[in-house]
Amino acid sequence: MSAPAPKSSAPIDGAALLDEVERFHRRFNVFPSEAAYVAVTLWDAHAHLLDCFDSTPRLAFLSPEPGSGKSRALEVVETLVPEPMTAVNASAAALFRSVSNPNGRPTILFDEIDTVFGPKAGDNEELRGFLNAGHRRTGVTYRCVADAAGGQSVQAFPSYCGVAVAGLGNLPDTIMTRSVIIRMRRRARNEKVEPFRARMHEVEGHKLRDQLAEWADHARGFVMGAWPDMPEGVADRPADVWEPLLAIADAVGGTWPDRARAACVTLVTASRANDKGSLGIRLLTDLRDHVMVGIDRLPTVAILDRLNALDDAPWADLQGKPLDNRRLSKMLADYMTADNEPIGSRNIKAGGSVLKGYYGEDLHDAWQRYCPPPLESPLPPLPGTENLA
Repeated sequence: MSAPAPKSSAPIDGAALLDEVERFHRRFNVFPSEAAYVAVTLWDAHAHLLDCFDSTPRLAFLSPEPGSGKSRALEVVETLVPEPMTAVNASAAALFRSVSNPNGRPTILFDEIDTVFGPKAGDNEELRGFLNAGHRRTGVTYRCVADAAGGQSVQAFPSYCGVAVAGLGNLPDTIMTRSVIIRMRRRARNEKVEPFRARMHEVEGHKLRDQLAEWADHARGFVMGAWPDMPEGVADRPADVWEPLLAIADAVGGTWPDRARAACVTLVTASRANDKGSLGIRLLTDLRDHVMVGIDRLPTVAILDRLNALDDAPWADLQGKPLDNRRLSKMLADYMTADNEPIGSRNIKAGGSVLKGYYGEDLHDAWQRYCPPPLESPLPPLPGTENLA
């Protein structure tokens, strides 16, 4: 690692510095959108000011296929953040002990994260717990350690640190909701980048890293305790994720505050579109958007027919079996009506007979509480349901 450059007495122009960091990324990385360049650049800067924030977002480079530039993105980030620690298949114990190191907290860069959380890797609850706890500045990991008397005592290990990951597919929901998600893709033939050569380009990245550290020393007072204005509609967990990045943008000024908020809206909206939620939320959403559109009740047999016929839906193959009335009833009973009663089937008169089914009024409260915003253009009623209203 090269020695830090001498610090100057005059404050660094933060906006110009972030412009340089963004240009450095653009030389070697093809990100999927302008918003991604903005978000990654702000994340690089925020890693130098972690103690100014209550939480730190995870940065996740994800793609459906190999060869999409994820590892290269981590390599470039590695040159720009403080105390980078590259981890592949590192254990939770190794990571939380590294974070507790008195010589300096690392920025953890976890490549091939799909080998840890992928479908063939098991749940890895210990590592998931570490990554979740380390999102908050107050996060700790508790472990039993040997004491001087030869017994065991509980010790709290700090877990708060910056984490960037790269991998195929998705991450566990608890990590995804704490992340800025960059959906990488393979470069098109007309998308050109410079080859990244570590011996040559690490020096340039380290120079920018040292300038970011120097800027952070001057900016600490502006960032500490900041409450940046959130774009409309960004609240709860997404607001926690973006608060540090928007605070950085406001501190540097220039075009960055506006660009940061535009990027926030773009990436938060994209994450919501890709978020199918739990299976229960998927069921509620499909009932609202595809099954009970324009009608206020529907027999169970018709609901199952419609759900199992949906393309790109899991209902026709749930562990080798289609959704049936017993499982439908069990899943919906986990949610409540507006009267705080479990959602259940009721009698429905249809064609001179009485069938069991579900009423929209019973589902409405759960739709409001759990489902993403409705489709902008409501779908027409499904054929054959017009007379069931």
